[in-house]
Amino acid sequence: MKKKIDRTNIGEHLLDYQLTIIGKSRIDILDDDRWFFNWTLTRSQFEEFTAYAIPLLKKTFKCNKSKAEGMFVWFNTQFGIRIKN
Repeated sequence: MKKKIDRTNIGEHLLDYQLTIIGKSRIDILDDDRWFFNWTLTRSQFEEFTAYAIPLLKKTFKCNKSKAEGMFVWFNTQFGIRIKN
């Protein structure tokens, strides 16, 4: 059974979604001390993540698109996987 996404767990959900895109999970983080430097998203994977995250943030926090984009920028700065150029 899927857990309902709300304000208390959206950060975990977005991190899990982002890791799923690259075929990883939070458990894999424990096995790789340098995971932040070793794992990257492609530009298209990042665009997929952005297209998923912003509407979800907008719906969860009941805010406009601009506010959701700001939240996404904050989340990505704090917890986002690097983008490979």
